Amino acid sequence: MPKMTERERLAKIEADQHSLAQEAETVRRRLRAHYGKLVTELPVEGLSEREFRDVLTQSIRVGGGAAIAALKGLAAAGAQTERAQNPSRRRSPMVPEEGAHRSTGSHP
Repeated sequence: MPKMTERERLAKIEADQHSLAQEAETVRRRLRAHYGKLVTELPVEGLSEREFRDVLTQSIRVGGGAAIAALKGLAAAGAQTERAQNPSRRRSPMVPEEGAHRSTGSHP
């Protein structure tokens, strides 16, 4: 096989680059379509379109693992805040402080 000239070699490399770029775009579109199908199974109705886009954009920007860790931390903090604001319905009996007198229900 005769040796390619630099010009021929460059033309082949550029053609290969073009072919790989097209293949990458095809695979990228298929992957995005697959993820789009996953979203149809999620209850996204509670989010506005902007919130949905912002959540996804920020999650992609910081990376999946970091986004999940942050959201789990927010969920845990929210649960603690909710418990603090809405104490359990079962309440322990109130114990009077030392020195405090119990009310007998009669007024002086």
